[in-house]
Amino acid sequence: MKVFLQTLGCKLNESELEAWTREYAARGDEIVTDPRAADTIILNTCTVTAQAARKSRNLARHLARENENAQIVLTGCYASMSPEQARGLPNVALIVPNADKDALVNLTRERFGDFPYFSYFSSVSQNAERAGTSGLNLRTRAFVKIEDGCNMSCAYCIIPLARGRARSRSQNEIIDEIKSLVDNGYQEVILTGVQISDYRLEERENGNGRLRGLCDLVSEILRETDLPRLRLTSIAPWDLDTELLDMFADTRLCRHLHLSLQSGSTTVLRRMRRPYTAEQFADAVEMARAKIPDVAITTDVIVGFPGEADVEFQESIAFVERMNFARVHVFPYSAREGTLAAKFPLHVSELVKDARAKAMQRVADASQRNFSQQHIGRTFPVLYEEQANHAGIWTGYTDNYIRVTTRSNENLSNRILPTRLVELVDDGVRGELPTND
Repeated sequence: MKVFLQTLGCKLNESELEAWTREYAARGDEIVTDPRAADTIILNTCTVTAQAARKSRNLARHLARENENAQIVLTGCYASMSPEQARGLPNVALIVPNADKDALVNLTRERFGDFPYFSYFSSVSQNAERAGTSGLNLRTRAFVKIEDGCNMSCAYCIIPLARGRARSRSQNEIIDEIKSLVDNGYQEVILTGVQISDYRLEERENGNGRLRGLCDLVSEILRETDLPRLRLTSIAPWDLDTELLDMFADTRLCRHLHLSLQSGSTTVLRRMRRPYTAEQFADAVEMARAKIPDVAITTDVIVGFPGEADVEFQESIAFVERMNFARVHVFPYSAREGTLAAKFPLHVSELVKDARAKAMQRVADASQRNFSQQHIGRTFPVLYEEQANHAGIWTGYTDNYIRVTTRSNENLSNRILPTRLVELVDDGVRGELPTND
């Protein structure tokens, strides 16, 4: 088959798309970068907000217009939560709910490619090695899903309904996949999941059970693989502890923690059913910074949650300013049917939510610039990923998630190089490579 794949939404969606890409290529299918050249189109959808669901529908329609002869496969959270609506979109030939995502490649090949169906037990790790010779253009960084689902019941969140309860992949399977990625030249792996600190796996040996968590997994990855860089995502603030923070003594573990705040007002956090106060979150950030010099703390913030008063919004603004986050993803609250908050009184008007989102974004932008500014004049290892639109300009990231652009006539792709950060530019900093003089 000729397969085009696209995704919307979170890093977890992106990790799933990358895994399918590697598996299709390993099975002998051709991955195309233009939907007009495909006979099968895979779209991994999102529904975390009403806007995300709308974008998913619009993108599906756009892809159908681009290639009216292709079979479109919709999967992901929007397709899982609104399957009848998704099925009615143009050219949609198959809906694969989140529960069946692990079998997506087999399901599509059986349906559209006249290939026999056989049992699928997450064989991505074995296939990734073969994908290296398939003509697939490998990236410098790979997302690897270690868990899916969520056992929380936050008032605003549709994810537990869309993805189900938390469940974890086996440690051996994850390590085998990472080893295959390293063998194929990847320099960095990002561990993804709905909340990776929920990683829990009970292993039984000689009749005794042992619960293995994220720290066990990270320790084994660093011990068993030659991976140059390992990056974590989506750590629950209440799961941050000294055991995890002490692991950052290994310089291969990127100095970057994503801790979802959601609001800087404790009263709003209570209504959201988040199990911490603003000050407890601040204590977690302070502990991380004390243990990990130059650590980047990134976060998510929702504005306009039902009942959010002006004074609560100002508390949230002040808290975000105080925290000096490296990046802040700002979301206006979006009511999702099936969540507790959708039934709350005192919903904030769209006009007010829009104004608050813009105000919070200004604080977020200033915070990002301030974090980057603190590193100007110093040298950091940068993993360069791609060349910008004009020749000679390369972009990459420091281990603590500062976006760097630099000029070089050499091919810097997939190389980790010491780079001096010299000045702020849009969405990051300009860096200079050391000269040979």
